[in-house]
Amino acid sequence: MTSKPPFPPFTLETAIQKARMAENAWNGRDPQAVALAYTEDSRWRNRSEFIIGREEILRFLKRKWAKELDYKLIKEVWAFTDDRIAVRFQYEWHDDSGNYYRSHGNENWEFSETGLMRRREASINDVPIQESDRLFTWGEGPRPLDFPGLTELGL
Repeated sequence: MTSKPPFPPFTLETAIQKARMAENAWNGRDPQAVALAYTEDSRWRNRSEFIIGREEILRFLKRKWAKELDYKLIKEVWAFTDDRIAVRFQYEWHDDSGNYYRSHGNENWEFSETGLMRRREASINDVPIQESDRLFTWGEGPRPLDFPGLTELGL
């Protein structure tokens, strides 16, 4: 993939579109497809891990979804300008022992002129929850269009 619209400079509408596209892709949990949204030399900070390049991103995503089972994510645009978007997000998952978590985070994104993400800075905290406290209850794949977002869920 050499480009991924919408392209910068972003408007509120295109920033929201870009965030929803990212959310949908991550909810698909296909590391290969997700990795293609980043430049070949994309630079990440994910928690305390520093990742450089699409191949490292691919390995990271495979590890992530092998550990974070039944992963479901919601993203919400916080701010945007020209070639950057800031989002807040939460995702729910469980480990192989049946312990459930809601992970809360913020990401800062920077895009190339081709719409691929060239930089991602993510700060994330995991909060243990009971299975009965889960709020992200749709089936597999992307969040349905009529399923509430973070603000509507009171998160």
